[in-house]
Amino acid sequence: MTESTYRIRGATGDWEVVIGLEVHAQVTSNAKLFSGAATAFGAEPNTQVSLVDAAMPGMLPTPNRECIRQAVRTGMAIDAVINKWSRFDRKNYFYADLPQGYQISQLYHPLVGEGSVTVVLDEKNPDSPTKTIGVERIHVEQDAGKLMHDQHPTRSYVDLNRSGVALMEIVSRPDMRSPAEAGAYLSKLRTILRYVGSCDGNMDQGSMRADVNVSVRRPGEELGTRTETKNVNSVRFVMAAIEYEANRQVAVIEDGGRIVQETRLFDPDKGVTRSMRSKEDAHDYRYFPDPDLLPLELDDAFLDECRASLPELPDAKRNRYEGELGLSAYNAAVLTAEVETARWFEALLAECGSDVPAKSAANWLISDLYGALNRLGKGIVDSPVSPAQGAELLKLVADGTLSGTLSKQVFEIMLETGQGANAIVEERGLKQTSDTGAIEAVIAEVMEKNADKVADYRAGKDKLFGFFVGQTMKAMGGKANPGVVNDLLKKALG
Repeated sequence: MTESTYRIRGATGDWEVVIGLEVHAQVTSNAKLFSGAATAFGAEPNTQVSLVDAAMPGMLPTPNRECIRQAVRTGMAIDAVINKWSRFDRKNYFYADLPQGYQISQLYHPLVGEGSVTVVLDEKNPDSPTKTIGVERIHVEQDAGKLMHDQHPTRSYVDLNRSGVALMEIVSRPDMRSPAEAGAYLSKLRTILRYVGSCDGNMDQGSMRADVNVSVRRPGEELGTRTETKNVNSVRFVMAAIEYEANRQVAVIEDGGRIVQETRLFDPDKGVTRSMRSKEDAHDYRYFPDPDLLPLELDDAFLDECRASLPELPDAKRNRYEGELGLSAYNAAVLTAEVETARWFEALLAECGSDVPAKSAANWLISDLYGALNRLGKGIVDSPVSPAQGAELLKLVADGTLSGTLSKQVFEIMLETGQGANAIVEERGLKQTSDTGAIEAVIAEVMEKNADKVADYRAGKDKLFGFFVGQTMKAMGGKANPGVVNDLLKKALG
């Protein structure tokens, strides 16, 4: 645990920023929280709406077991308290995209209690400090619909496809003290959700978004008045919203004004927040227990099943990669940051078996494969080279069939053609040669053409050795075994 040194430099001195996030994560499930309607992204408006979602008279909600299960698994993944008894409440407010006139949520007795998320503040620095961010609660609730203002010049339309979609609201404690800490927390939380499979984490599609609570104070003093910036849908935007809002609050206070507790919106195009509405206490919503829903009571068998279904989580996987596989902290962090990357790497290791060191496989994935995918504008899920093909290439390097230079040539051909490495090597004659006679003959030619440099080398200019290696490899089209070339050159040059 470390304390942040991030400060806002005001005209009257330093200010500390206090940040809490309320993350809304759409639950990965087969249906909505209280109905059987579908939840596919991008469907035509109002095509995924049941009578329950539209609040037709007499329609009663029925909890979706899978939504509850996914929320419980998420709580377990952050070592949170799982409440065996929880209850749904009605949060009453009127808005045009809320057909019931209330939202079913959990205020007083949430499904998941206190937990925590530990973040690394600088993944590129192996000695970077960590910080543990407290999670106050996770409760499940239904989403509202969506107002569409761009379909008609004088009217707004309502799309109820999202009405009733299951959300987990993950409420942090106000433990973050800088935009970077908030960004690290949100990124880590997203990674955990995607490993667990409880949310796809697609922030650009709105399936994960954050309400950002920000206040400022003199270091060590009482908490200031906070504002809440709603529905921020990327890690970068969350950090930018905090940066702007903290500086705005300092400027207001130093100009003699006061911060009003309010709800604000972030404009990503201008990088600013603007006022949306005043925010009073939660009592305004007139919460009361939902009379149509019985309390949730979880038994031990259900909890055991949830716990047994959890995968190896990112921190455990990262520690295993460092401890058992001997990977660097940075490589382990890169390989575990996204669940798809970790799965691809695991498949690559399985295909390589004992023929290829894990470090070699990791280095190839992070530098060669990632570099190629970035160039092609593809993610690892869409890689034109499969883990089995990657292992085939790495085995040819490990057994000396291919040099590093040749392996890069073969890899480029694999990317273009989809062929396997073995087939490419056979068809194009790209095998590395360790034939000492052939290599010695080329070395003799190189030395003859560069007699002056041979004399300089023998006179003490040792750095010329690399020149001779390069010339020999070039003359042999990169097919010579570098180790054999080095040994033979040392003998020839004396």
